[in-house]
Amino acid sequence: MMDLRAPHAAVADGVEAFTDADAALARIAEIYDRSAGHIRAGFEALAKGGDIVPNGAYYPYLGITVTAADLHLDARFAYGVAVDPGAYGTTLTRPSLLADYYRDQIHLLIQNHKVPVYVGVSKRPIPLPFVIENATADVTETQVRAMAQRFALPDLNVIDDSIANGTHTPAEGLPRPLSLFTAERVDYSIARLGHYTATAPQHFQRFVLLTNYQRYVDEFCAYGKRLVAEGDEYDSFVEPGDVFTPNPRLTDKPASGTPLVNLPQMPAYHLTRPDKLGITMVNIGVGPSNAKTITDHLAVLRPHCWLMLGHCAGLRRSQFLGDYVLAHGYVRDDQVLDADLPPYVPVPPIAEVQVALQQAVAKITGLEGADLKSRLRTGSVLTTDNRNWELRFQDIYARLNQSRAIAVDMESATIAANGFRFRVPYGTLLCVSDKPLHGEIKLRGMANAMYRERIAQHLEIGIETIDILRAEGVRKLHSRKLRSFDEPSFR
Repeated sequence: MMDLRAPHAAVADGVEAFTDADAALARIAEIYDRSAGHIRAGFEALAKGGDIVPNGAYYPYLGITVTAADLHLDARFAYGVAVDPGAYGTTLTRPSLLADYYRDQIHLLIQNHKVPVYVGVSKRPIPLPFVIENATADVTETQVRAMAQRFALPDLNVIDDSIANGTHTPAEGLPRPLSLFTAERVDYSIARLGHYTATAPQHFQRFVLLTNYQRYVDEFCAYGKRLVAEGDEYDSFVEPGDVFTPNPRLTDKPASGTPLVNLPQMPAYHLTRPDKLGITMVNIGVGPSNAKTITDHLAVLRPHCWLMLGHCAGLRRSQFLGDYVLAHGYVRDDQVLDADLPPYVPVPPIAEVQVALQQAVAKITGLEGADLKSRLRTGSVLTTDNRNWELRFQDIYARLNQSRAIAVDMESATIAANGFRFRVPYGTLLCVSDKPLHGEIKLRGMANAMYRERIAQHLEIGIETIDILRAEGVRKLHSRKLRSFDEPSFR
């Protein structure tokens, strides 16, 4: 008889079977908390001149074994099922932060396959910086060298995106991936998010608005603080520096934090709900490099959707400044993702997001029929890595013409492509801020007038889109078109 536990015992110690998601999650949390506690105690001893080596500081492991008889062949499922018989496994981290996500994924596996999951202590040590965030605050150079000898440090040989990229080949006889990200990859991105956004990971919500203009952030801050002061849906508003403004009707937590003097590279703002279905907005700045960087890291928190709200150059004479562009296709001229997602890979529109965006535009603008169609253009957006692409127009002319692109920007295709790569539903709604091909270049006075008229409305459309998607149920969002034929079970 096949030993269903054996493949997991090869990569983890103390493997136990669980048929209840809450019990499995409790054991995962116990393993992680004990390991993190060992690291903290060892680091404190070392900082005081002692020589204690932490024992058992390893990530939790989760696995499942599915036989041919256990397969669930319902084609409606986009996630939560194993696609082939065999053993699957992953390391996990931060169970307190990701508890709702882990619980849901484990529950689906048990429910859909009617087999237990296996939890144990993996053989992957937890790197010191992922537990002790301010590890070198009062540490001497000699102690820094000692740290490298006594604690695990991040190993870039095992922190990559090969699973998400579809290039991972598991070793013979070992479990196949159960998740897109290993624990080390998740911890790496959580650390980076704090660096880039100046907010703690627990504040991030699973609906994300990305923008390239500070004025959208200013409008979002005013909107968020108003809803927290007057409403009963969102329990707090959090700004960079973890400046916390509570909703006194929904939480007993006091206001806290001091506004930062200097903002980080990509500041984040969070309108939070207890179920994490609130809204995070990040000002990613300008350019595809920032767009890739932030979505590389946001992806490990498994958002339900991210939307790009920004400005673009309109390419048609029939467009006017302030018109909206709903992207249903992308021309990837940004270069930054070519090594991870080759340019020949199509990036399809997500129907649920497209419909919600169009419904939101109609509702907020009050336009319908021909009037809506004249102010909202649907088509392809070309994303370039050259802000001054107009100065090389002859070089880009053929791509614009052949692709039937209706707008040019510097972020949208990158964000959509990374959404496709990481299985995060995505959408783009842009506002035309100039028409350089037709002599309407971005001038200060013209831009200010357009901004005043459109930013509040554009943001309101983005928030209304999230309200629509949330009301329809988040599981509808996770389209099967984002999943491959050899796909990890976790969403």
